[in-house]
Amino acid sequence: MTIWLAATLFCFFSVLAFALDFPALTGRVVDQANVMTAESRGDVEAKLKELEDKSGIQLVVATVKSLQGSDVETYANELFRFWKLGQTQKNNGVLLLVAPAEHKVRIEVGYGLEGTLTDALSSVIISSAIVPRFKTGDFSGGIERGVDGIISVLSGDTADWQPKVDVRSDDPSAVFNELFPILFFLLMIFIVWYLIHNAGGPPTGRSGRRGGGPIFVPYGGSSWGSSNWGGGGFGGGFSGGGFSGGGGSSGGGGASGSW
Repeated sequence: MTIWLAATLFCFFSVLAFALDFPALTGRVVDQANVMTAESRGDVEAKLKELEDKSGIQLVVATVKSLQGSDVETYANELFRFWKLGQTQKNNGVLLLVAPAEHKVRIEVGYGLEGTLTDALSSVIISSAIVPRFKTGDFSGGIERGVDGIISVLSGDTADWQPKVDVRSDDPSAVFNELFPILFFLLMIFIVWYLIHNAGGPPTGRSGRRGGGPIFVPYGGSSWGSSNWGGGGFGGGFSGGGFSGGGGSSGGGGASGSW
C-alpha cells in the first residue's frame, strides 16, 4: 500500500512538472515578468557572472508572469531542476525566483550549498532585504539587495551582512523570550545544586565534600556565523555556445516569502 501511494504521488508531481510552462534559460537574469529596469538587469548580470567566474557557483534570477496554479516551492524546485542549475558533481546552483502576480518570492538552493546558504539565512535575506522593497514596488532594488545578500553569504562574508538583517535585534522582548527557557533551566540547576550541597549542614572542615554529583548544563549553539565555504577557482561557463545550466539539482532547500 505504501509503495503504491509513493508511486502515485511521484506520478502526480511528474505530471504537474510537465504541465508547467517554464521560461527558457536565456541568461543569468530571466525577467519574464518585466519588472526590472535595463540598468538593474545589467548590474545583476555582472555580479552573477563575477560570482560564477570566481567560484563556479551558478546563481540565476528569474521573474515569472505566473506560478500557473502551483505553489512557489514546487514551481521553484521544478524550474531549478528544469534548468539544471549548478555543476553536476557539486550541485552548486542557486535560484532567486520572483512571482509578482502572486506576491511570492523564493530562494532555492542546490544540494551542495545547503550547508552554507542555509534555510535560516535565506529567510532573513528575503524578509529583511527583498520583501521591504517589493512592498513599495521597487522590484529592481529588492532583487539587487537579495543578490547582494546571497553573494555575501556564499562568499563567507557574513559578518557585515548579518547585523543589517538580524531581525531579532529589533525586538528585545523577542530575544528575552527566546533565552528565557535556558536561563530558567540554569537557575533551577543552581537551586538544586545549592540545596544538595547544603543538605547535610555546614561542613566540619575545609576537606568537606565539594558537590553532590555531576551537573548537566544545557548546550545550545548557532551556526549563523559559520559557513562551509569551499569555492574558488572552478572556472566560468557551463557550455561553449551560450548560457545554460550545468546539470545540477536541488532537494528543496531554501526559503520563501510573500508581501
